[in-house]
Amino acid sequence: MESYTSIGSMSGTSLDGLDMVACQFTFDKKWTFEVLKANTISYSHKWMNRLSDFSELTAIDFVFLHNEYGKFTGKQIAEFCADLPEKPFLIASHGHTIFHQPDIQLTFQIGNGAFIAAATGIQTVCDFRSLDVAMEGQGAPLVPVGDELLFDEYEFCLNLGGIANVSFRVDGKRKAFDICPANMAFNHFTKETGYEYDLNGDMGRLGTVHPELLKLLNSLDYYQQDGPKSLGRAWFETEFLPLVYSFQLTTKDILRTLYEHVSDQLSMAIDQYPKGQVLITGGGAHNVFLIELFSEKTKHKTIVPSEQIIDFKEAIIFAFLGVLRFRNQINCLKSVTGADHDHSGGVIYLP
Repeated sequence: MESYTSIGSMSGTSLDGLDMVACQFTFDKKWTFEVLKANTISYSHKWMNRLSDFSELTAIDFVFLHNEYGKFTGKQIAEFCADLPEKPFLIASHGHTIFHQPDIQLTFQIGNGAFIAAATGIQTVCDFRSLDVAMEGQGAPLVPVGDELLFDEYEFCLNLGGIANVSFRVDGKRKAFDICPANMAFNHFTKETGYEYDLNGDMGRLGTVHPELLKLLNSLDYYQQDGPKSLGRAWFETEFLPLVYSFQLTTKDILRTLYEHVSDQLSMAIDQYPKGQVLITGGGAHNVFLIELFSEKTKHKTIVPSEQIIDFKEAIIFAFLGVLRFRNQINCLKSVTGADHDHSGGVIYLP
């Protein structure tokens, strides 16, 4: 029996904050885990602006942001670990995705792992996506390895974060892909009304579906592509947003149409496969209206777990990916990303 205490840190595209989790992973014929502690640090307005307004930065300012975010992450993790019973074995940091355009082999997550290791004195694994992209893969999604080894009792693992993605096993292989924008889209329009997010989907529930916009959204080229495939902010800003803004609609009607669109795409993505249980996690799992719509449309049984799993499943899995990387075991599957072969991705910094 082998056991590791690992810290996972994750910052999603919806800019909700920095998720941190401490987990004990144990291997005894199969992997199991126990969450020791979990917390989310909300971003200040300064950090939200810095993580949003990066496209016009000079090269030197971009590197400075990369290092500064690494220092920030390291400081937050050091404080998070202060009351743990023992020093963690390692830190696995996803960082915050700035660029993700795998079609031109470009992906970058800021948060320099060297600064995290220096701030904490703990070996740190980061930059999980670059090797996969270099191997002609999408560099995403990465969580399916964790779904396979930690959450195998569910036929589907659906994550409703900034972007919705799904992981499942078919014909003996793990498959996964990004489905559509989720919280990234909802939050973008909700913020135009002065609110950070649409609590329970209540604002969108009051709106009316716009049939023409819904039809155009459901017809976007991305949805006609076969996997492996992944989405990033660049696609959202150049393909998705201009389409929505081409109609002069109220925020309530936009949100209502987006909820219809997302629930359509979720159900279409997985209803082509045999009936099973869908584990729903990520911030969107708290959106009561979205879950109602999806549950009505899909033939599968939807499972919303405890708040801890809802909010920290991705951070838990990144903590696990770090353990696999340290053991030099596969933590990225070619069947998911389309890379040349399975591999163990991530850069290790020893303090």
